[in-house]
Amino acid sequence: MQSANRSTAKLPVLTRRAACLGMGAALLSPLAASASDGTWPTRAVTVVVPYAPGGNTDMMARLASQYMSEKLGQPFVVENRAGGGGSVGAVAVAKAQPDGYTLLFGASTQIINIPMLQKVSYDPEKELMPISIFGAGPYLLGIKASLPVNTLAEFIAYVKANPGKLNYSTAGVGGNVHLNTALFISRAGLDMVAVPYKSGAPAMAALVAGEVEMYFGNASELMQQADSKLIKILAVSTLQRLPQLPNVPTVAESYPGFDTSSWNGFFAPTGTSQQIVDIVARETTAAAKEPAIVERLNNLAILPFGTTPGEFRNVIASSRVANRQAMKAAGLPIIE
Repeated sequence: MQSANRSTAKLPVLTRRAACLGMGAALLSPLAASASDGTWPTRAVTVVVPYAPGGNTDMMARLASQYMSEKLGQPFVVENRAGGGGSVGAVAVAKAQPDGYTLLFGASTQIINIPMLQKVSYDPEKELMPISIFGAGPYLLGIKASLPVNTLAEFIAYVKANPGKLNYSTAGVGGNVHLNTALFISRAGLDMVAVPYKSGAPAMAALVAGEVEMYFGNASELMQQADSKLIKILAVSTLQRLPQLPNVPTVAESYPGFDTSSWNGFFAPTGTSQQIVDIVARETTAAAKEPAIVERLNNLAILPFGTTPGEFRNVIASSRVANRQAMKAAGLPIIE
């Protein structure tokens, strides 16, 4: 997996755009250049993950939080608040006191997708401050091992021969995984039944248990079963194949231009002091460069990042445009 400050030619669309903004060379304010002055944190910091334990976002949040606990001398405690495609956790942070002791570790689902698709009780643009992207990665298309197919083309033909009879799991309604899957189904012209779960972990478990026929989820989740006999991995969502799975083709090889990926990072309630924001951004960037963390993420096909708040805002703006286009292509209703 390439680091964020190398050539961007082979990165997923969202990560490529982000890398062009200069990620990996985060230039923070002078306050963040030195150690915390002792005023923050002086007690435990709650890191809200808007999904159930065990999924892609939860895993990355725990890696980053453990690093910050060690470096800043106070516990960074992950608290899972699943529901509403992640909006439950986002609301909790958006309405929290902006004192730096409640942070959100989320994805574009809560910041972009859900507010576009349904009415929510928070305004991500006004109530949540982007701090830093920790990691980003592709999606893998996995199917139930017992299906009598072994390639993407065979699977698509099988689904078309059984319209409305096959199920797929998704991590919430309107989330990144749901949007990615809906886009694929639209491009391939398939008729499948969605079975939503609260997060990636139970959605993945449903595939492993054979309760659904397909899960087009985060690579970090499916990579853990890549060598098992419980699922078959048929395709990756990015334009290039993954070095970890060189024999797995891209969806784009069958449907040119198909290119999707995800990002995860820290947010704070609007009004949080710039000093705190800069400290979190600094430590997120440092964590994303820690060799042991980089190895762990790369093994799961996740690209370590680390960005400034300004870079993160630019990524969100680009993602908002791209996700709106994907929603329209997938036929999802958008709240204007």
